[in-house]
This record gives sequence, C-alpha cells and structure tokens, in this order.
Amino acid sequence: MRTREDDMTPALVCEGLVKRYGDKTVVDQVGFHIDEGEAYGLLGPNGAGKTTTISMLVGLLRADAGSVRVGGIDVAEDPVAAKRLIGFVPQEIALYPELTARENLRYFGRLYGIPRRELSGRIGEVLATVGLSDRGDDKVANYSGGMKRRTNIAVALLHRPTLLILDEPTVGVDPQSRVAILDQVEQLVAEGMSLLYTSHYMEEVERVCTRVGIIDRGRVVADGTKRELVAELGGTDRVELVLDGDVSAAAEKLRTVDGVSEAVVTGTSSIRLLVTGGRHLLPALLAAVADTAAAVTGVEVVEPDLEAAFLHLTGSTLRD
Repeated sequence: MRTREDDMTPALVCEGLVKRYGDKTVVDQVGFHIDEGEAYGLLGPNGAGKTTTISMLVGLLRADAGSVRVGGIDVAEDPVAAKRLIGFVPQEIALYPELTARENLRYFGRLYGIPRRELSGRIGEVLATVGLSDRGDDKVANYSGGMKRRTNIAVALLHRPTLLILDEPTVGVDPQSRVAILDQVEQLVAEGMSLLYTSHYMEEVERVCTRVGIIDRGRVVADGTKRELVAELGGTDRVELVLDGDVSAAAEKLRTVDGVSEAVVTGTSSIRLLVTGGRHLLPALLAAVADTAAAVTGVEVVEPDLEAAFLHLTGSTLRD
C-alpha cells in the first residue's frame, strides 16, 4: 500500500557529482538527498568540497559528471525551471549597499519575474519573516552585519522557493543576530521549508538539522541522523586536555595508550582525544603526559556527540 510519503518528490537529489580542476578532483562522486520538508546539514573541514558542491547544486558550476534534481527537475537539462525552486543564501553578502532593503528586494523581485501587482506584498512578507519590517526603508549600507545577512535570506525567500540553501549564513555576525537568524531558520523549517545548511558552527547544525552529511576530501564519508552518526563511535568518549609544555610530544605519547583512537592538537595548549571509557582511562592519560615535557592543567570528558563523530570520521575539526 502506497503512502503520501511514497508519492513525495524529494526536494533535492544529487548523484555521483564530480568536479575536477586540471588533475585535481575536488568533488568525487558526491551524492545525497533531501526529503520534502527536511533540514539537511552538510559539514566538512575547510577545503573538503562543500562550496564547490553547493555551486553545482544551484547551477553556478557545471559538474564534470553526475546529476542534480530539484523537485524532480534536472538542473542541467532545465536550469531555469530548477532555479525557480531554489532560494540561495551565499556566504558573501549579495546586496546593493546604497539601496534600501525594500529597493534591493524590488530589484531582485523583478529579476525573478514576480508580477508587479504581487511584488509589494511579497516584499512585506519576507521583511516580516526576517524581522526587518521597521527597517525596510533604510539603506543596506547602514545595516549591521546581522541585518545584512537577514536581508540576504529575505531575497532568497522572495520568489517562494521550495528548497532553501544557506551557505554559512551566520559568518561574521554578532551573537544576538546569530540567534535571530537561527530562530528564523527554525521557523521556516517548522512551516515546511526544505533546507540545506552548511556552517562552521557544529551547534548550529545540531540545532537546525534532522540529518547530516559529512564531506571530506571531496567525498561524503557519512550520512545520517545525529543519533546514527554518533552510534558509529560505539562507546567512544571525547577527552579535552589543556597542557603547559610540549603539546605535540604529549599528543604523540597519548596515541600509544591503549584505548586512544585519536589524539589531535587543537591549539597551542590543547589536545582533543577520542577514547574508549574516558573516565576510567584518565589515570593512564595523565601518566602518559607526565612522561613528556608537559603538564596537564585542565581536563574535560565529553560524552559522544556530533563533533566527536565528525572528528572521528575526518580527523579534523570544522575550523581546520
């Protein structure tokens, strides 16, 4: 017996995406899907291929191989129809600073082909959605970074897309604006918007997204819910050590301790470890550091989480 879910067309399906620059393959057989009404997070270290992948999804780059379908429409075969279904919020602010937010929206609305009789109403709707109704007639040049980001989102929503793609939408904004943006994104998802979200802030993806893909060296190395990804770690814990002294030598020594699967230097005075039975293993970890030219000044044991899964799968932190 077929259900309503069986009849749904996924918001996005990409299969076997490949992009090469000369002899270098930067995206290698990337594939994932986003169901209707789903929020999907795409995570990866710097240089992993996220931005190149997104550029192919929205039709800014042509893939060397593979396919992208948005709402069942092939982006390569009918890019105009596919792009009508996509709202894209890029990393960089894409606005005219000497125009007001309302004037920017009117300009982009005409590019989208929105009829004039509808455009003023649409502009009012999206300004309200991003909380800028009272500032719509101010020049964008006078906006804070967070307000510019919110206006970028308003532009992406103007033509009522079915899929919203946000590429690091909170970069460079203050904490208050960041919370406001996340609140707005959560509300859009609650209203049924399909979403692809990338960020350098793990907690944002955990808050907004129901399913996550992890990309590393151009390949998707894991895909699933937070619970599924964390389950891959089994009984692994994350241990954070703060040290004085030779951190690199301490990390090398810690890698020899039974039960340690990863020991990564994360700063000038810190090491992040993935271990089995973190609390029980602490004496052995402290003893290993004591054998080096370093001293432990702080310890934290963290239960398995999405960041631990990311570190385990890629060997990198998001900001590496």
